[in-house]
Amino acid sequence: MVTAAGLTLSALPGAPADAAGTLRYTAVHGDMTSHPGETRVTVGNGPDLALTQSPRQDGVVPGSTLTVPATLTNNGNRTADGVLLKLFASRGLAFTQRPANCEYAATEVGTEALCVLDRAVAPGDAYALVNPVKAGRNALFDRYDYSVEPWSAEALDAARAGRTWTPGTGAELILRPAAAARTALVPDLDPQDNHRSVIVHAANTADLRLIGARVTGTVGDTVQAGVTVRNRGPAWIASLGAGEPAATVDVRIPANATVTARPDACYALTADGEWREEQLGAPRYRCTTPVFLNERADHAFTFGLRIDAQGTARAVSGIDNDQFEPPVRSFDPDLANNTAALVVTAG
Repeated sequence: MVTAAGLTLSALPGAPADAAGTLRYTAVHGDMTSHPGETRVTVGNGPDLALTQSPRQDGVVPGSTLTVPATLTNNGNRTADGVLLKLFASRGLAFTQRPANCEYAATEVGTEALCVLDRAVAPGDAYALVNPVKAGRNALFDRYDYSVEPWSAEALDAARAGRTWTPGTGAELILRPAAAARTALVPDLDPQDNHRSVIVHAANTADLRLIGARVTGTVGDTVQAGVTVRNRGPAWIASLGAGEPAATVDVRIPANATVTARPDACYALTADGEWREEQLGAPRYRCTTPVFLNERADHAFTFGLRIDAQGTARAVSGIDNDQFEPPVRSFDPDLANNTAALVVTAG
């Protein structure tokens, strides 16, 4: 989308807060007239904190320290008496400093921080935010998030959400004056719009390996068997933005067995790889891991298999090396171990 023109609106002196109206407009050029548009406008009265977007960082070296510079401004018409700063560093990143006015909580995919910045931010003020992080040995596809809202005890309690937080012990994080940067107005009635996210891609690898299984039984038995995805590291794999599976596996079923139970994350395919409505008894399955797979972690797909015939049958499954963004083959240094056999023997 290309912006052809911008409209600037100002509230009349004395206009009450929350006064609202609808702006209707069309554009005319020569003998052409655009479709009419309309925008609902509400008069605001209060602080309007906003953050600049820090650029993405590619080729980050594991073990190195990086900064994510940003500028905080107040574009509103009232002073914010304090600021609640929320930070998130994904698993491959670590905070190098833990200021005493911040508190921290670990999650499955990283570390969150809540920082109370006890400084008034007047309309037009601009401050630099700098909080360095270190890329770990396991860094690969990581993310650093930061957001702000006017501080209040209620806002802090809501952000804590009843979880356990650990206070930092270092020197306090403070706001340092900065040259004002032009940012989009961000109404603080919607704190989500005060949020910024920075993609951090490290120069690293993650070696996925597929592990098969060998089972034995008699005809008519139902056995448990499947394949396991192992991340041998050194990096973890995560799709924190797009939400794609960390790995997708094409599971093939031996010809002498029938699937009687399947994992929830696997759906049935025909022998040609097309979607199949009946989910049990299929010759192939497409299985997906969660959106992250930690270094040294395993994720198993276990099927219930009924043995139907004597003898030994073997089927080779494989990780889809072109799945994920960027594809697995771009970060996996050994694609040869991305296939494995499932073997069923009826004795």
